[in-house]
Amino acid sequence: MSGHGHSDDGTDFAHPIPLPLLFGVFFALVFLTIVTVAQASFDLGSLDVAVVMAIATIKAILVALFFMHLAFDKPFNIIVFVGSFVFVGLFVIFTLSDSQLTSDSFEPKIDEPVVAEASM
Repeated sequence: MSGHGHSDDGTDFAHPIPLPLLFGVFFALVFLTIVTVAQASFDLGSLDVAVVMAIATIKAILVALFFMHLAFDKPFNIIVFVGSFVFVGLFVIFTLSDSQLTSDSFEPKIDEPVVAEASM
């Protein structure tokens, strides 16, 4: 609890970050969001998911470092965050690779309606 108390200068934040840095991170996130939306208009084939996931990873790292204050926190917290992030990435990769082996597409297959035979 030593790192999150009131400071002597009257601020309530444990790690005051300069506003230009916060605005820089904010505009970087907005720019990356625009890049993500613009990427949807290009057909990169099987690289679509990889590109979008790379952009999302960069955005998540920026948020974690500056808005969640991991850049100024203890190294153990950074190790735990990066470790959990790596495992989530591995789970997504295994899930996507498994889905390509078991299904041709993600679109649901609709069966033909069952026609009841008229019995007399």
